[in-house]
Amino acid sequence: MINLKDVTKTFHGAAAIDRISMQIDDNGIYCLLGRNGAGKTTLMKLIAGHINRTDGSVTVNGKEVSVRNMPEDINYVEAGAAQFNMKVSELIEAAAAIQDGFDLDTAKRMAARYQLDGSKRYKHLSFGMKSMLSTILSLANTSRIVMLDEPTLGFDAFMRNQFNTLLAESYELHPRIIIVSTHLIDEIAKVAGSLIIINDGRLLLHTDISDIDERAYTLTGPADTLLPLLDNLNCIGQTRAGGRIAAHIYDRRIEPPQGVTIDNLSPQDFFVQMVGGGEHNE
Repeated sequence: MINLKDVTKTFHGAAAIDRISMQIDDNGIYCLLGRNGAGKTTLMKLIAGHINRTDGSVTVNGKEVSVRNMPEDINYVEAGAAQFNMKVSELIEAAAAIQDGFDLDTAKRMAARYQLDGSKRYKHLSFGMKSMLSTILSLANTSRIVMLDEPTLGFDAFMRNQFNTLLAESYELHPRIIIVSTHLIDEIAKVAGSLIIINDGRLLLHTDISDIDERAYTLTGPADTLLPLLDNLNCIGQTRAGGRIAAHIYDRRIEPPQGVTIDNLSPQDFFVQMVGGGEHNE
């Protein structure tokens, strides 16, 4: 459904997106992960047709995407998206009136659950509640593709947990492609099925979350014992402390020799090593 082939986007001669090729066909919750400035927002805007690519091809449902040919079945919500300064209840009703297939009952139920005061005007909401309202309006839209850009900005841990519950419930009600960009993965990994990592505008990884659970781990032990093991493994980062090494691996599992321990690598730590790994001394 979404197909990018050798896509590049430059601004003033610098590549924000650098020759990305990627295909998304199946329904699911996709976590788009990257550091600030990695190109997440630019990638989403290219898919939604909000900006034109510099080179390559972007298609949705087999149709070329551009500013003049924006796909109708994508609902893209940018970080910090503002709404009209209406009462919350009026905004929900207005969204239902102008959007085909809008699930009004679900939107009202979610607003009540997350304690959005329907009588309050948008400008009187906290930043977090503004973001929550935009998320609800987006997820109640039954477009074939929903893209949320950093939807949990301004959320505390409790609200992020609420968001993930909301995301999972919305997908269960209306299975479709939902892409959520973030730089915090451990929490959303509980509900997302796939992971897309970009760094400096380039695609580093596109895989299932389950693949990370199976293949991402840390080996810790004496350098003279551990280093020979790394010759045949994909080591994405190392930390040295005296004569010991913690080697972060993304590869097949091995049975470590005596004196070497093996521990799972959390999704967040895996991401940190993927985009900033290397050798570090302590």
